[in-house]
Amino acid sequence: MAGVEDRIALVTGAGRGIGRAVADLLATRGARVMGASRSENELAALGLAYTVADLGTPEGCALAVTETESRLGPIDILVCNHGIGSAHERVIWEQDPKTWNETMQVNLDGPFHLSRLVLRGMVERHYGRLVYTSSTSGLVAEHAGSAYTASKHGLIGLMRSVALDAGTHGITANAVLPGWVRTEMAERSAKTEAEERGITVDQVWQERAAMYPPGRVATPQEVAEMVAFLASEESSGVSGEAIRVALGSVW
Repeated sequence: MAGVEDRIALVTGAGRGIGRAVADLLATRGARVMGASRSENELAALGLAYTVADLGTPEGCALAVTETESRLGPIDILVCNHGIGSAHERVIWEQDPKTWNETMQVNLDGPFHLSRLVLRGMVERHYGRLVYTSSTSGLVAEHAGSAYTASKHGLIGLMRSVALDAGTHGITANAVLPGWVRTEMAERSAKTEAEERGITVDQVWQERAAMYPPGRVATPQEVAEMVAFLASEESSGVSGEAIRVALGSVW
């Protein structure tokens, strides 16, 4: 099984949480990985090649791609994992348009720019794997999260467009849709919810865990395992799919 060995991968949001787990796993399996995010301290702790870039801007996306290609070589795998959560959002009639715009720039515009930049080379080489981290919110709306929900729905649409446009060139595109995973982003939302409801953060997580048949939330490693499969040569028969990693739950 060739998997991802010797493939060059750009993983965004690689400094922590799911992105970090993905970068570590792909590297362990033999890929040459470039991590990208806005936090140099977190990236430096990866022990892998990295570039600091604002992936909510076209310039930052271009920097991440250029740095990867110049230092490692042509990109075979793109994992778009960076994003902004919804902890700071409000019901839509109270939503700040700035929140909407920033969320779209990071969660949806960034993946568009990255995809556009890497795909031309993938088409020329007749090979590529694109994996997008959406969310169960990409299928089911959450309360007071219009920007996040819309951006994650949109990311699935982007993925399906890539799968259709590039599918004749040996390229696949898929999305993973995690449910609750105890990452730094999710901790922020738990803290906000706990403060609003007058309960503890641990109680919030207990309630979240109870939503899933095993009575726990998924781990970053479990999501990374699905990403690694979709990034591999063996996943050639899977494209255009939005795959939940949610322990059997809709949410």
